[in-house]
Amino acid sequence: MRTAAIDCGTNSIRLLIADVEDGVLTDVERLMRVVRLGEGVDATGRLSEAALARTFAATEEYAALIEKHGNPPVRFVATSASRDAENRQDFVDGIRARLGVEPEVVSGDEEARLSFDGAVSVLETDRDETVLVIDLGGGSTEFVAGTADGLIAARSTDMGCVRYTERFLTDDPPSTAQIEAMEAEVGRMMDEAAAEVPLDRITKIVGVAGSITTVTAHALGLPGYQAERIHGAELPIPVLSAAASDLLHRTRAERAALPYMHPGRVDVIGAGALIWKSILERIAAVTDGRVTTAITSEHDILDGIALSVAERER
Repeated sequence: MRTAAIDCGTNSIRLLIADVEDGVLTDVERLMRVVRLGEGVDATGRLSEAALARTFAATEEYAALIEKHGNPPVRFVATSASRDAENRQDFVDGIRARLGVEPEVVSGDEEARLSFDGAVSVLETDRDETVLVIDLGGGSTEFVAGTADGLIAARSTDMGCVRYTERFLTDDPPSTAQIEAMEAEVGRMMDEAAAEVPLDRITKIVGVAGSITTVTAHALGLPGYQAERIHGAELPIPVLSAAASDLLHRTRAERAALPYMHPGRVDVIGAGALIWKSILERIAAVTDGRVTTAITSEHDILDGIALSVAERER
């Protein structure tokens, strides 16, 4: 059956129209627009009029594509920024008017479950492996551990590349003091995650979302953004950590010149890279060197949403 999934996060809004058969997705359309819905939310607690306008324009584009492909059943999932905003009803009303469906402002736990389902749907995992999926978004980062039999534990943390750029990394390039302050806060967030998610039991780590795929592209030295080379790439943690550190310390102009850098990620990739680097180094340490590599997946919460639509409609 054909399904449509929309993931509206803090930094981007993405569409997947896919045919689903026996739990396998075949893409019909997969698009991303950087709308920065969460711009300023960490400071003001509200979605700005400009951010709402950008998001509504992208939604209208997606609605036209959904109609073009036969109006399949749609699920619209909104995450961190709209969870946090005082005026989220304005967002809900605007999406409903343009798309004809109720946007779901999901909990962190539901976001984590969908991210895990999407990430592992295309990976081969042994039944005795404990997989940690990290979904590093604009406003939140999900830590989700599970096996082939299902979830073990999940924790959604309020750290993301947009939120932490605005809160910590305001200079270009960021100062040593700013980096150290952010590192301390990331460490505290990981302590909170570790209280619920058994990080020391992990045997495989999988990273999803734009910050992580961009760090992987940088580590690979790609001539452009090549999803087919990024997806499934398994690289040593020190290689990924070095690539993340390099992105963190570059100026925005230097980042913008990289051939695989999306323009909407230039100003926030430093924070995303620092979060990913910190997580990788923590996992390597707490697993006593058992986990030495990390896998990047191009399949994530968007795929999980599409699969959930097929399950609901079955």
